[in-house]
Amino acid sequence: MVYRRSSDRSRRFPVALAVGAAAALLLSGCGAAGEEPESGPDPAGFDDLQSATVYIKGQGTFIDPGSLDPAEGRWIGSGFVVSDEGRVITNNHVVTGAGTLDVLLGGEDEVGAEVLGASECLDLAVLQLDEGEYPFLAWHDGEIKTGLDVYSAGYPLGAAEEFTLTRGIVSKDDFPLDTQWASLEHVIEHDARIRGGNSGGPLVDENGAVVGVNYAGDDSLDYNFAIHRDVAEENIDAIASGERVLSIGINAQGWSNEDDSLFGIWVQSVEAGGPADAAGIEPGDLIFSLAGVTVGDDGTLGTYCEVLDTQGSDATIDIEVYRPGTDELLEGQINGDELAVKQSGYLGGSVPDDGGFQSVTDDAGVLSVSVPADWAEVDGAGFTDGSGTSWYALSAAPVLESFWGTFTGSGVQFMGSTEAGQSAADLLTSLSGTYDSECSPVETAESYDDGYYTGVYSEWDCSGTSGIVLSAIDAGGNNVVLLLQLNSDYEKTDALTEIISTFYADF
Repeated sequence: MVYRRSSDRSRRFPVALAVGAAAALLLSGCGAAGEEPESGPDPAGFDDLQSATVYIKGQGTFIDPGSLDPAEGRWIGSGFVVSDEGRVITNNHVVTGAGTLDVLLGGEDEVGAEVLGASECLDLAVLQLDEGEYPFLAWHDGEIKTGLDVYSAGYPLGAAEEFTLTRGIVSKDDFPLDTQWASLEHVIEHDARIRGGNSGGPLVDENGAVVGVNYAGDDSLDYNFAIHRDVAEENIDAIASGERVLSIGINAQGWSNEDDSLFGIWVQSVEAGGPADAAGIEPGDLIFSLAGVTVGDDGTLGTYCEVLDTQGSDATIDIEVYRPGTDELLEGQINGDELAVKQSGYLGGSVPDDGGFQSVTDDAGVLSVSVPADWAEVDGAGFTDGSGTSWYALSAAPVLESFWGTFTGSGVQFMGSTEAGQSAADLLTSLSGTYDSECSPVETAESYDDGYYTGVYSEWDCSGTSGIVLSAIDAGGNNVVLLLQLNSDYEKTDALTEIISTFYADF
């Protein structure tokens, strides 16, 4: 199957949700008896919701789970302003590890923003906008009950820079949930549909007051989840002040290999200057244990966050790490001794020798994608089709002649055009004929949406070779196409994920 590029960096695999330990929660209290509430600007109401909702575009380099080499990616997310001075709440996975962030107030006006702090366990981050006065949202007042009418606001996949609003109800009001990238004791399930790109955006009531922070969903089952208001409201001041709240400063994901013989917390990126960085943890490391406790064995951050909740993020915590790139087992401490090699050749040299990935571009510098390093033959010449439409084109393969001339040669062809003007479905149909006649269909015209591109894809079995055609359109209406032929297990898993996560047309 084609794995979608999660939008919000988004998370590059179909959503698996999780999270275990969480901080104790306190409800918002009232002021002392007899005190007059301080006056100030009024929050934005429902009709002005867009004005206080921000669109976030990120770009950075990560080492994806199971990979040995860094890859640069782009993603989108949402957030919302909670004070007239410009404090913004979003998700940790929207901002942590980003080299650059573009923040657009109301989806239109770009404004400078600084990341004040983040928590991988709570999947919360706090930003500060440049000095000024800003529209902001208030918090929902009162109990959040099942059946409450709610709305999801943000900038979802396929609608870049376009504000959207979906309506639903709270279907489950307060429960714990462990996911691959978070661990929360208080989560809201609702049916105000969210998609990748909605991450970090507000879930609001009919008055535009914030009920929760959207952070996860499963499109196939129409599950939509928000971080409970009380979790966000209770922790944002501490996070903004630089306090470590269930965090050692990593972009983390629960991970295991195909047969579950190797598992842990995969470090996709590391916050510069944070506790993990000071301990010597690097992107691509796999955390085996924390404080002597095995973590990630269930594919979530649950146990990892429970340890941080028990020990405290500022405590000295023993840590055991496996480094796949060098096949080394390392031991050290968070807030203590740096990592040192305990054992070399830990897996006996059985680390996948896949040769890593390389970034390739077409001759015009418009198309780029990361492919296996042994796909050493590259052709970046564009072409004009029979109808006179110009296409940028980029092909890479171990042997281009075999890829172009047969249904069994591995490789990828990436094409893009600003002139074609075709629907993704029509273009897929026109490209599928040869595969339909020579191969067996596996999936036909399945929906695809990754935050930058929306469209459809089909897959065929060509005598053991997976043939995939993805036809999509970007926010500007330009056509992009990927044609892939994949043979080994590595190509069908790691290489496929890498290609889908990194293809980009800079029209």
